[in-house]
Amino acid sequence: MPYKTNKELPKRVRDNLPKHAQEIFRKAFNNAYKQYKKPSERRGGASREETANKVAWSAVKKVYKKKGDKWVKK
Repeated sequence: MPYKTNKELPKRVRDNLPKHAQEIFRKAFNNAYKQYKKPSERRGGASREETANKVAWSAVKKVYKKKGDKWVKK
């Protein structure tokens, strides 16, 4: 389901990503959740939530990288 605020994000996202990365994740997730509403638009029979998660993490990884146990801007 779409997230209205960063406080609603999954704990693993809130606890590991900087605030800016959380915003990127939330916005990308919400857009993908809307975009991939129809099952025929998703790959391999993935759920809507799974697809949105993949898109959101991909968006984060375009701006941030993991260095050790922290996410830092590229």
